[in-house]
Amino acid sequence: MASTHVLFEEDGAFKAGTVLADAGASLQVEAASGRRTKVKSSAVMLRFPSPSPTELMDQAQRAAEGIDLDFLWECAPQDEFEFTGLADEYYGHAASPVEAASLLFRLHGAPVYFYRKGRGRYRPAPADTLRAALAALERRREQAARVEQWAQALAAGDAPEPVRHEAARLLVRPDKNGVEWKALDRACALTRRPPARVLLEAGAFADAKALHLGCFLAESFPAGAGFGPVDEDALDAAIAARIAGLPVAECEPFSIDDSTTTEIDDCLSVSTLPDGRARVGVHIAAPGIAIVPGDPLDRVARERMSTVYMPGDKITMLPDAPIGRFSLEAGRELPALSLYAELDAAGTRVVATSTRVERIRVAANLRHDRLDDTVTEAALEPPAPGVPDPLAALPQAGALRALWRLTLALSAERDRVRGKPEARHRVDFSFYVERDEAGAESVRIVQRRRDAPLDRIVAELMILANAAWGGLLAQHRVPGVYRSQQPGGRVRMSTHPLPHQGLGVAQYGWSTSPLRRYVDLVNQRQLIAVSRGEAPPYAGNDADLFAVISAFDARYAAYADFQQRMERYWCLRWIAQQPSRRQEAVVVRDELVRLARAPLYLRMPELPAMALAPGRRIVVELDVPDLLELSVPARFVELAAVAVDDTEVVELEDPMDGVDEVPGPPEAERVATAADATA
Repeated sequence: MASTHVLFEEDGAFKAGTVLADAGASLQVEAASGRRTKVKSSAVMLRFPSPSPTELMDQAQRAAEGIDLDFLWECAPQDEFEFTGLADEYYGHAASPVEAASLLFRLHGAPVYFYRKGRGRYRPAPADTLRAALAALERRREQAARVEQWAQALAAGDAPEPVRHEAARLLVRPDKNGVEWKALDRACALTRRPPARVLLEAGAFADAKALHLGCFLAESFPAGAGFGPVDEDALDAAIAARIAGLPVAECEPFSIDDSTTTEIDDCLSVSTLPDGRARVGVHIAAPGIAIVPGDPLDRVARERMSTVYMPGDKITMLPDAPIGRFSLEAGRELPALSLYAELDAAGTRVVATSTRVERIRVAANLRHDRLDDTVTEAALEPPAPGVPDPLAALPQAGALRALWRLTLALSAERDRVRGKPEARHRVDFSFYVERDEAGAESVRIVQRRRDAPLDRIVAELMILANAAWGGLLAQHRVPGVYRSQQPGGRVRMSTHPLPHQGLGVAQYGWSTSPLRRYVDLVNQRQLIAVSRGEAPPYAGNDADLFAVISAFDARYAAYADFQQRMERYWCLRWIAQQPSRRQEAVVVRDELVRLARAPLYLRMPELPAMALAPGRRIVVELDVPDLLELSVPARFVELAAVAVDDTEVVELEDPMDGVDEVPGPPEAERVATAADATA
């Protein structure tokens, strides 16, 4: 009987239909659905009169499932074979169309066991290859089961331990072929939530703070934020060798910092010259005297580039041992790089400067958070005859008054060069994270005006030192790391001096924080070499110096972004602590506002036109903060009453500028600006 039906291959799949016309090289075939198609004769696998195409496909697929692949592989010829021949041998008789088709389906569906060699022809896989392939399949099956199990656990709010261990990396540097990521991705699909939210709600992080910190560490410190062992004996030997014979300064330096500061890298002093004029000293901790390029501590500092600050914690650029050796703690004799500025008779103009590498005996560590209420502008004025001196109990009172006179004069000169007065009524914020006996954390946010006298004294003297030392390097044609700003331009870094319009100085090199910024350490080494008449570590057009600048810019920006995020986190925690959700805010510009008592910036498109004047105080109502997204819904309530003495200036400025010029806790050393908060 002539065949009326065919089994054929089309687009990699087997199909069956009824032959309508046979032209030899091709056939016209009608499928059960009624669709007609042209099939090449070479694509036909079987011709059969019965059963119907639909019945053959159904029966053959069911029969194929019952064929044991291992047995089939064992009884198959070792060489290439035709499926119909194997079907006859497997079934022990001339295979029916259903039996032949079932064997074909089984062979074709098991590419691990049988390699396809042509139309209807196969070859069994070698034994070793088959074992390896089956093992791989089993691993994939186990992995798929594990992925589903972990995904279900994550969706139910219980992160498996392997996922917990990799949680931060999954958010910043995921291995998308890994089981952990596949489980997380599946859980996100199940819950319709983003990965960070899934992990946080499943307990992979203790809280949102741990998530933000963990992601930062995974990104910036993938090998961990800890330090390896430090050879303290070698460090002490290097320090001893380098400071041998250094003179001891004949002055009484003191530092001005916040109580939380541990890397004390600058001190000030005032002494009297024989002719009665004052000499002001700026003394900077000198790790550059012993930490040389390429040594182990230098490699650590260069990798980190800067200390990382965050409210309540920090990740230092250097290990504790070298910080302890060089931090300018009171009562110790320590190496320092000192700039001495001789003043005129009025004590308001610098007439000469000199630089020395020496040892200093630190007389005191003043803490401005304890002295700001005492050392006011009024208190710094010389007391009138017969009037009690408000600073009588402070041994450094005379030095502070001399420094204040110089500060006012230097500031006025910079304002003249800048062409405008510097805004001095901005508010800085210090964060103090406190823990109770149970370990629960809370935060205090303390406002500080940037025009506080102690702030201004340190800021002005640091600007003086950085500008003078930048000029010293330029005078000796020694490269350094400078920051410059042309009129109306962005602040940028370079290896040659250019004016800094924003600060009103001819050049400005970062040199006053070598314990916490690598570029300052680089500049300090250059300055030490110049002061000693030695060859500097970095020569002109040194590619390594350009590499330092590039790496520092990238690291510093990442650190600043993280600090900004953590400050925003603690601002939201502060909101949650407040008894009222209504808070005063100050308009920065347009729809951008900042809370009056915390450096939290918010965009409020619905602000009425009457509230859009910069500096205008308003009342806003805050909703529940989202500590993961670092956001809080807010709505405008009303205009706030304007106090008579409300002179705060809110302005945008370069978020990386002004770091040296603001003393105090690390959290306050950055200028909290709207640009920071919305970057």
